[in-house]
Amino acid sequence: MLKFILSRMLMAVPTIIIVAVTVFALIRLIPGDPAALMLGDLAEPQQIAALRSSLGLDQSIPVQFMIWVGNLFSGDFGKSIVTGEPVLHLVLSRFFISAQIVVLAVFIASLIAVPAGVIAAWKQNSLTDLALVGTATVLLSIPTFWLGLLLLLFFGLKLGWVPVLGYISVTTDWKAGLIYMALPVATLFIHEMGVLIRMARASTLEVLRLDYITHARAKGLSEQAVLWRHAFKNAFGPTWTMIGLILGNLLGGIAVIETVFSIPGLGRLLVDSIFQRDYPVIQGCLLLVALAYVLVNLIVDLLYPLFDPRVAAE
Repeated sequence: MLKFILSRMLMAVPTIIIVAVTVFALIRLIPGDPAALMLGDLAEPQQIAALRSSLGLDQSIPVQFMIWVGNLFSGDFGKSIVTGEPVLHLVLSRFFISAQIVVLAVFIASLIAVPAGVIAAWKQNSLTDLALVGTATVLLSIPTFWLGLLLLLFFGLKLGWVPVLGYISVTTDWKAGLIYMALPVATLFIHEMGVLIRMARASTLEVLRLDYITHARAKGLSEQAVLWRHAFKNAFGPTWTMIGLILGNLLGGIAVIETVFSIPGLGRLLVDSIFQRDYPVIQGCLLLVALAYVLVNLIVDLLYPLFDPRVAAE
């Protein structure tokens, strides 16, 4: 078990290095002089030269990368060109907002969708199975931005149950914060339920065809005992991996939902920074999103033996 944990942690190191190189290269591949783009068309040559020097852009590319990595290790992600705020503080504060919505949505979706997928596999080819698979297909077919707009129109404008614009953090007022988070969370978990139902159903169907399931039934165990005590744990492994992938994808791709619901999260910050050409913030957002994705998948790998006995045995 210790060997498994160490191997997964060591595998994350080159991934993080590749992520850092990729984020650094993406910013440098943007056409034009970053310093001139940051300062605008009316900037003086002296101002551009001073900014290039402060950002280390007058150095060679390898030297620039080493300076940037050294600053990262010291916690210096630079400062926003627009607001002058430290990038690390700005990005982390916005990431916390996005993480609240994403984690809560994936958690609720998992609680509902995984048992639904297991039941669909247990009742294969029945009306229950057809209803659940059909529901999952419909949920997968609905774009999240359109679903969010429909929820805003119905619950916000028609019924007036939730506010249409604005945002209050749960750390400021937890009751009001939950109200503002209700529709974004509902939009995400409704959409992701479709993915998880289909994944849980496919994994359970595969496990139910194995010999040890037949042996358990031959011993006289009830179908409920076979399903939840023997099949579910082995079937949950691939679904757990999918949950990790969904979580990582949503942390980096929530910009559309945050734009629809006017939430000042990480995705919205990234989009605004792109329009404002705030390259230090763009670089910080991309790096944090990539690191979060790597960390989430590392945690999924480390917890995998708890759900799949075969991995623990190996």
